[in-house]
Amino acid sequence: MTYPNLSNNNNNNEGVVAIHSKLYVKYMVCLRDKLSVQSVLNKLSVNYKISVHGGIDFFDELSKFKYQELKTDLSKAGFVLLDEKESMLIDRIINMIVEVIHYSETLPKVKFRDIINSHAISAEESILKIFSDVKGMSVLQFIINQKIERAKELMLYEDMPLSEIAEILHYKNEHFMFAQFKKVTGLTPTYYKRLKKERAKVAEEFVNESR
Repeated sequence: MTYPNLSNNNNNNEGVVAIHSKLYVKYMVCLRDKLSVQSVLNKLSVNYKISVHGGIDFFDELSKFKYQELKTDLSKAGFVLLDEKESMLIDRIINMIVEVIHYSETLPKVKFRDIINSHAISAEESILKIFSDVKGMSVLQFIINQKIERAKELMLYEDMPLSEIAEILHYKNEHFMFAQFKKVTGLTPTYYKRLKKERAKVAEEFVNESR
């Protein structure tokens, strides 16, 4: 992953700013916002994809002129295109949380608050506030959401009791996880256990019918 070098002193106004870069946008926090940002990007005819976590991945070279035009058009629509430093920090926080929660056998005992570098980007804003402006939720809520997603995955793909899942995800106990799970999803873990059985039944019926 590379990020745009906005300090490039290339005299050519069409000079390359970034290749395969990812930038984030503040205040793009709902579906309508995402559609508005997509509309701006489409008008500029840039080759891009908005990632699952809201970053804009650029697949072609982005000129200084295109970058400034994109920044201006987003501002007109009420959005703020983050610079390379801020985008890189947001991306690192997201990737770190996802990596730890989804790809660790057991979550580390160290607190996420101790892992995340919350130093000030400017005198007015911290990276945690910028994260909230980008994601539409706090870092803590993002962590909770990712833990719930991992819990769903373990319920659907692994044969283990709720107490073991709670231990893996560092909940105090399974009752605490149960309560948080229901608060976030509106459903209980029992629903996902039933869903697992129903999916297995569908797969089994398909195999039997295919013979």
